[in-house]
Amino acid sequence: MEYFRRTAFSEKQWKELKEVCRSNGVRFLSSPFSLEAVDLLEIVGVDVYKIPSGEVSNIPLLEKVAGTGKPVLLSSGMSNWAELDAAFSILSQRSAVTVMQCTSAYPCPAERVGLNVIGEMRQRYNTTVGFSDHFEGCAAAFAAAALGATIFEKHLTFSRKMYGSDAANAMEAKEFAEYCAGLHDISRMMNSKVNKDDLSPYLDMKLIFEKSVVAARPISAGTEVTFEDLAFKKPGDGIPAANYKLLLGRTLVRDVAPDHKFLEKDFSN
Repeated sequence: MEYFRRTAFSEKQWKELKEVCRSNGVRFLSSPFSLEAVDLLEIVGVDVYKIPSGEVSNIPLLEKVAGTGKPVLLSSGMSNWAELDAAFSILSQRSAVTVMQCTSAYPCPAERVGLNVIGEMRQRYNTTVGFSDHFEGCAAAFAAAALGATIFEKHLTFSRKMYGSDAANAMEAKEFAEYCAGLHDISRMMNSKVNKDDLSPYLDMKLIFEKSVVAARPISAGTEVTFEDLAFKKPGDGIPAANYKLLLGRTLVRDVAPDHKFLEKDFSN
């Protein structure tokens, strides 16, 4: 009880937090652990509810949260599919639900992150999927983002030396900024389709870096060109190296020096 007394907020402090969120364009969310907490959060004006892993089987709480009609993040760290199915069924009747892949381990080892579950959740519930991240660093979240997770939870602290059960495993501000920046970059990557047949962004580079067919040595007029007469060098604004076979056996109409970039008019046939 001493721990909870020390870490609890008063109703006034909750309202101050809500106002700070509102003034900074941040949606205010919280995780209720009791029916009374839902009543308090409704007074404060919560925007989104988070169902913590330990409350997934608390049906009275789920029913009360669902009754608000507000969006819900459903964590899954301690639940099997049957428990999640039951919780999702209750919550989704009136609320938009995001199911969060979570492993209740602090910190979470790589072997228990459960990236495979993200796709299973999306297919099973046909809804947005998130990732409640207890892995140290950014790797797990970045992988989850690449697999389609779109909402992320990460513990944040001013200092890992602060009092509390989560501070030691949380991210400090500089790390968290890098974490968020990486997720935004991945989001842009995931939402930006690339057409591999569209070479327009590379036309200038192709001219610079691709190869043309040139003379490997001095060659006299009247010579039938062989492979040994050819070399392949930058830039790529001549006959492409890919077309070198079209020159084999053709007769030169002029003398050419080494590194001469072959042209069609160099040949009689």
